[in-house]
Amino acid sequence: MQGGPVAPTQQPAPPRSKGRPRSAAADQAILDATREALAELGWGGLTMGHVALRAGVAKTTLYRRWPSKNELVVDAVASLFDELEMTDRGSLRADIEDVVTQFAAVLARPESQAALLAVFAEGSRDPQLRRRIREHIVDPQKVLVHQGLANAAARGELSAEADATVAAEEIDIIFDTIAGAVEHRMLVIGEPLTPQWIRRFTDLLLNPGLYQPC
Repeated sequence: MQGGPVAPTQQPAPPRSKGRPRSAAADQAILDATREALAELGWGGLTMGHVALRAGVAKTTLYRRWPSKNELVVDAVASLFDELEMTDRGSLRADIEDVVTQFAAVLARPESQAALLAVFAEGSRDPQLRRRIREHIVDPQKVLVHQGLANAAARGELSAEADATVAAEEIDIIFDTIAGAVEHRMLVIGEPLTPQWIRRFTDLLLNPGLYQPC
């Protein structure tokens, strides 16, 4: 028997949030202040109180957002890379050169260099911090490699890897190669990334057989 229209089930109202909503401006001020304090004071000298004072917020506000110094500093460093994007430039070469140029621009900032060196040094002594660095700074940036490979496959430049495990390993290797080379040049030996260096690096990345053994 066909009945009349069924009345839509009334959904329960979403729970109301407690307290005032988070302020994006306050969050940004806190992250900026954290990187400034880290560059000036180093890991050991930085305290939550320093950050709260610089950001112009109460310590209770800071602790509600980031319960620990590790969480705060890692998020402050991770936010440096929020602006990086993998755009389709029409070729794999152009895509690589563009994202490497973006990465170099971030690392060229004094606050970026100081913050990264400080957090990586501390992470070498703290396994929990190292894991957080990997999860919140390193792994999210691998999405750029995945997108770059997907763009290249869509253009017919590369064949998509069917095996998910192999594909993930390849993304790890590509990311380690690019990030390692750029960070070593800029943070370890203190040399800039010129357009000529980026082009030569891309040559070697795309043509591993360019130099043959004697």
